[in-house]
Amino acid sequence: MSQQRTAEVTEAEIAVHWQEEAHIHPPKEFVAQANLTDKTVFDRFSLDNFPDCFKEYANLLDWYRTWDVTLDTSTPPFWKWFVGGRINASYNCVDRHLARYKNKTAIHFVPEPEREAIQHITYQELYVRVNEVAALLRDFCGLKKGDRVTLHLPMVPELPITMLACARLGVIHSQVFSGFSGKATADRIADSESRVLITMDAYYRGGELLNHKEKADIAFEEAAKEGVRLEKVLVWQRYPGRYSSKTPLVEGRDFIMNEVLLMFRHRRIDPVEMPAEDPLFLMYTSGTTGKPKGCQHSTGGYLSYVAGTSKYIQDIHPEDVYWCMADIGWITGHSYIVLWTVGARRLVGRVRGAPHLSRRGASMAHRRRARRQYLSHVADSDTSASPCRARRAGEIPSPLQTYDHGGRTHRAGGMAMVL
Repeated sequence: MSQQRTAEVTEAEIAVHWQEEAHIHPPKEFVAQANLTDKTVFDRFSLDNFPDCFKEYANLLDWYRTWDVTLDTSTPPFWKWFVGGRINASYNCVDRHLARYKNKTAIHFVPEPEREAIQHITYQELYVRVNEVAALLRDFCGLKKGDRVTLHLPMVPELPITMLACARLGVIHSQVFSGFSGKATADRIADSESRVLITMDAYYRGGELLNHKEKADIAFEEAAKEGVRLEKVLVWQRYPGRYSSKTPLVEGRDFIMNEVLLMFRHRRIDPVEMPAEDPLFLMYTSGTTGKPKGCQHSTGGYLSYVAGTSKYIQDIHPEDVYWCMADIGWITGHSYIVLWTVGARRLVGRVRGAPHLSRRGASMAHRRRARRQYLSHVADSDTSASPCRARRAGEIPSPLQTYDHGGRTHRAGGMAMVL
């Protein structure tokens, strides 16, 4: 359809189709291979069995120590899941898959522009890179359990690698959507009192290589005005060995990650045993209607629910190629792209939400033969949020379904939010 024809379609012409529904029954063979075929699931997860039913999700993970209490409701609204348990998210997403899947691809990175080669990162390579970044964060930046860092990274492999390195150390990360401004990043830096900002020199968006480093300079200055002065700014290079930003580095403050990492080759960092109730990351609201609200996600409950919904609700199998269309800056992408609780292969790439570029998304899925797709809301500079839909190959999208996360999240200042 041409751009001219697209412009002629009115909202009313589109809206008339919104209420259309149809029941498409999948083939018996497709149903038979699903992870969730036991009809007693409705009884197992009934209110009568709450909260102990969620032990089933937690048992999908590897724990250093099993929990004593499944859900502690003694101090509402701060619900505590799997109290007494000890776990590490990085170990569960990377290390435990090595025995069976170390030579299997963990990430297919489909870059923009498409003429560039697709990167295939195995679980073994992911393990090596996560460990080296964790060593850098610990020994070069001095970061330790409980410290906060802000990430302002686009959809590139360095983003999940950095997040998993933080989780390995017990460092709390806050990923800011790459399309947000330097001022928006500064607000989140100041609120979380982050010690380090991790960003990228440049990245592609809509065919243009954007200067991303300039936002880091703005973020640094604006956060300082609010009383939080970053110790370091770490800059990943979009093209290793080449600085692609027109904004110069600030001596003594800015460091090229690709260069500093050379000092940490072959380093291995043992995962830190984290109490299940310790924070894993902060996720901020967009701030559309006011100051962004920071939601703190605990490690055990959040990771358990991601594991359960990945396996049973989205029906992800280890042999699948899985693509979540959401940006990692949003909670859906955060959960279902980065957290490899199920040993499937993930597609990572920047998909702009503009309709005239939507064929790129189809190309990504087709080229990697994605069998599992999760089309969540895609917030972009030129589009609004669209309904999230779960779609599997060969099926028509089903109506919107929502699920509560099985973990306590709350604002650092005390306001409770359960997602």
